[in-house]
Amino acid sequence: MSDPIKNGLTYADAGVDIDAGNTLVERIKPAAKRTARPGVMSGLGGFGALFDLKGAGYVDPVLVAATDGVGTKLRIAIDTGNVDTIGIDLVAMCVNDLVCQGAEPLFFLDYFATGKLNVDEATRIINGIALGCEQSGCALIGGETAEMPGMYHKGDFDLAGFAVGAMERGADLPAGVQAGDVLLGLGSNGVHSNGYSFVRKVVELSGLSWSDAAPFADASLGEALLAPTRLYVTQTLAAIRAGGVHALAHITGGGLTENLPRVLPEGLGAHIDLSAWDLPPVFRWLAETAGMSEPELLKTFNSGIGMIVVVDPARADVLAQLLTDAGETVRRIGTVEAGQGVRYSGKLL
Repeated sequence: MSDPIKNGLTYADAGVDIDAGNTLVERIKPAAKRTARPGVMSGLGGFGALFDLKGAGYVDPVLVAATDGVGTKLRIAIDTGNVDTIGIDLVAMCVNDLVCQGAEPLFFLDYFATGKLNVDEATRIINGIALGCEQSGCALIGGETAEMPGMYHKGDFDLAGFAVGAMERGADLPAGVQAGDVLLGLGSNGVHSNGYSFVRKVVELSGLSWSDAAPFADASLGEALLAPTRLYVTQTLAAIRAGGVHALAHITGGGLTENLPRVLPEGLGAHIDLSAWDLPPVFRWLAETAGMSEPELLKTFNSGIGMIVVVDPARADVLAQLLTDAGETVRRIGTVEAGQGVRYSGKLL
């Protein structure tokens, strides 16, 4: 073996392969191109990404930005090698937050960091990000791939996402929330992207491995728990444009108990009827295996409701039908009322 010092030390000798990074960019360009939308002015590869708000149809826009990750759900993706949908989670955690402000997601940037770049695996991950962007009408216009030997254990990686959206001035949400407004709950796709440190602890307690059959689904445990976060963007934007939407709450960390009050004005709370929907089997398994109380479940997980749409009662039926036609599972789960926080009736467990 040659002596790298004698022959001249290269960046590759230090563990960073610039050629691999360039190969990755070329591989993902077609996926990024599929996400192009009005307003996109540049492709991948520049020092920055350009976006024309007027080209996107805005007259007097206000920008809205969001950033997020997918937490320790990454650990399951890494350990199982099932990395194809984790990018959808990354996009969803950002763009589902943007629509809660009344904004249309316009473009997305990702940050992918690893110790040693595996081009095939990275391509799969970023293709997932592109798919999430495509499904939410958002352009993947840039990002950063960081190869950092010594910072990550072999095979490990981290992801972060950054989304920018816009709305016309004065169209921001929440707006006009009042007592009597109806709460429409949109069904989740499972655990989504929060609470996975707890999930992994429960799996450890159960004695099951990721490849074992899931006790609550017709799939392996790893596959079932990697079900990607639902993207609510195009559906909720259509509801907003139809009129009568006063607020949206993305149900992530903190569950129903903590997230719904974030969009309610001072002096208003909410009543939720837990008998209005069935608890998905994954949550029942988690709760029973861990001995969770119902209040703990409701402030940890989405418990089957991934987004709450707060609507004018006179528009509730029309908007519920619109969202159902758009592919959502819609339940009328409660109302806004005078008070504070969330008051529950009925039982989930």
